[in-house]
Amino acid sequence: MATLSRSQPELGARPAAAGTGLTGASPAPRPTSPPNVLAAAPSPHGVLAETAPAGRELGFYIHMPFCAKRCYYCSFNTAPMDAGAMLRYLGALHREVELLSTLPWAGDVTLATVFFGGGTPSLLAADEVAEILAALRTRFPVVADAEVSVECNPESVSREKFEGYRQAGVNRISLGIQSLDDTLLPRLGRLHSARDARAAFEAARAAGCANVSVDIMYGLPGLDLAGWTGAVQRVLDWQPDHLSAYGLTLDAGSLWGVTGVAGLPPEGLVVEQYWALARAATAHGFEHYEVSNYARPGFRSRHNQIYWRAAEYLAAGPGACAFVGDVRCGNAKPVPRYCETLERGALPIAESERLTPRQRLGERLILGLRTADGVPAGWLTERLAGDPARQGRVDDWERAGLLARTGARVALSEAGFLVSDALFVELL
Repeated sequence: MATLSRSQPELGARPAAAGTGLTGASPAPRPTSPPNVLAAAPSPHGVLAETAPAGRELGFYIHMPFCAKRCYYCSFNTAPMDAGAMLRYLGALHREVELLSTLPWAGDVTLATVFFGGGTPSLLAADEVAEILAALRTRFPVVADAEVSVECNPESVSREKFEGYRQAGVNRISLGIQSLDDTLLPRLGRLHSARDARAAFEAARAAGCANVSVDIMYGLPGLDLAGWTGAVQRVLDWQPDHLSAYGLTLDAGSLWGVTGVAGLPPEGLVVEQYWALARAATAHGFEHYEVSNYARPGFRSRHNQIYWRAAEYLAAGPGACAFVGDVRCGNAKPVPRYCETLERGALPIAESERLTPRQRLGERLILGLRTADGVPAGWLTERLAGDPARQGRVDDWERAGLLARTGARVALSEAGFLVSDALFVELL
């Protein structure tokens, strides 16, 4: 995918058959098709009543679908901003939280993270965020130090809004700037300028936000190496706590995916931009802890690590996906259908599947290998058992320096991150 560290909407189903691995594809897959699709359940809780979490701590993703304008590269589940539709959505969202809290096992779990993604969650007023978080805290136990993140666009925030978010309980801001090139930003469909981006970051700091992530894109049309390295240096000079960087992909659900776009850089230049970022971030004390994510020590995204560790999470909002037990399910994407279903008293689950043990292992490997921590070596051994051809290819990765074993774990190298999509196909 192209833009933010968005964990959920339009979840990338599987890695591409080939490529650099720089797409930043969202780590949590959407439900797939038969043979494992579950039949619709009569319970208002749908398939979530037919499973139970394996763990005691869950993440909670909230999808806010509205945008003032849809960016041309965006393939996420979004809708035009409309005051009436927003009001109806908020009512439906509160009903969904209430319904989720009445699941038979809801009282046995604790929420460790909450993530507002979109869309443009920063279109929500501070009191609206406060009401949503209060509803969650009323109906679910929430750990005392829960990470609560909100994705923000520069044009829809201010110091006052950030202060309101902090008072509501938000303790992590993810600021989507995407570019600092004022000639490129309008071409992307963005509504802010480079000056607006810097002002938004400074407003977050002035409001006391101590954990601020910045999202930026490379591989953009007309973006040369000098322009990219300059933008990276400027962002790093702001001293953010976390940095997400994604290579542009022309996904089918985006405008550019349909129409195409002129001026895309050749793959060699995209690779150069990747390495320029990796070197600069390391020089500024960031750890490259996931294919597309860098953090200062202690500032990794706790919510996104739930996905990369193939752990469990609930979700609310149009198109949002949950994973509980061995069941993955996704909500209806159209906002009217989402609202109508909840107004009838049922969860708006539109698709679901039950993962087989083999699927579960494959996803744990692929998601875990996106991270610098890697995975237990035993997982890889189990996946390769009885498959000498695939074992031989993995051996080739090790000889090429793309994969390394350290003690009881195995992880991709920096060079392995670069070609991760192509490598992951071998593990499916």
